[in-house]
Amino acid sequence: MKSNPIVSMKWLLARMYESDLVIVDCRFALGKSDSGRNAYEAAHIPGAVYLDLERDLSAPVTKHGGRHPLLEPELLEVALRRAGIGPDSRVVAYDDQGGAMASRLWWLLRWLGHDAVFVMDEGFSAWQAAGFPVTDETRVVVPGRFEARVQPQLLAGLDEVRAASAAAAPEAWGSAAVGEAGSAPGAGAGAATPPAVDAIKPANLPPLDRMSAEASLVEGLEAAFGAVDEPVGSSVRAAGDSPAADSERPAEAAPLLLDSREPRRYAGLEEPIDQKAGHIPGAVNQFWKGVLEDQGRWKTGDALAAAFSNIPRDRELIVYCGSGVTACPNVLALQAAGYSNVKLYAGSWSDWISYSDNPVAAGD
Repeated sequence: MKSNPIVSMKWLLARMYESDLVIVDCRFALGKSDSGRNAYEAAHIPGAVYLDLERDLSAPVTKHGGRHPLLEPELLEVALRRAGIGPDSRVVAYDDQGGAMASRLWWLLRWLGHDAVFVMDEGFSAWQAAGFPVTDETRVVVPGRFEARVQPQLLAGLDEVRAASAAAAPEAWGSAAVGEAGSAPGAGAGAATPPAVDAIKPANLPPLDRMSAEASLVEGLEAAFGAVDEPVGSSVRAAGDSPAADSERPAEAAPLLLDSREPRRYAGLEEPIDQKAGHIPGAVNQFWKGVLEDQGRWKTGDALAAAFSNIPRDRELIVYCGSGVTACPNVLALQAAGYSNVKLYAGSWSDWISYSDNPVAAGD
């Protein structure tokens, strides 16, 4: 069984004052650089610290790397220590953007080897509407002793993405498709050279830590709000599938690219943010909001399985979006649904189009 990376508001309410719990407010609005910090200062969950997507969790924008480039692990380590996170901390992230920003922190921590990280369901507005406590007071944070242990198998590089694209849509790459000539068409000096598709092998993720059973409850919680639901394991699998199925897939099968953006952006019908419209050739569209119910809660069980019914379990998956943020909810939900070989292309579409030799596809 896989540990569920989503926890309910009641679960957090029951544990919010426990000493090993670090609550992180991740609210952020694209194009409004101060909105998240201002919202945090106005009201937040008691004890929460604030981490800004662009100022704390992303590197400065350069020619390549996308709109929200990955920070070097050493710099992320500093930011996470400053937030009070240590090796034994349980981290719960929340936002007000459907879990997109919180999921980015979830992925970053897992990439750095910290598995005890979760996303609160529904978000801050739902917390406040439920009558749960909020404050405008900022607590004094004792720096943590977080140490990065990078998990490279969770990250897909540009060469891997190029190889997967060329395998799925060789016509987009012309006669010099990857795997035939060993390089992208038009690739000159200084351009990254994709490896042959045969070189892409499935990465085996290390076993995830299970959430330990918790015994503590806020006094009177159940009387006031009802039973506190515990995060349960998710073992969703396709009919007839088995845990051994992943290891039985053909070694030569190329990774499948999943584009997490809105269908119109994927199809190239509109592009409100980046310089080019379209998608990476060979990618299939899997809009990230498909993992949420109409009320904004994360899907579970059969509903989550249905959201990924078109995604094979015997393939390595590489997930991307515009800048590596809204791809993270898909990565998280895939894990919750039992997919075990999922990578993030952190630079995503904004990195892809920064290389003039990379082809672009449009339509469905």
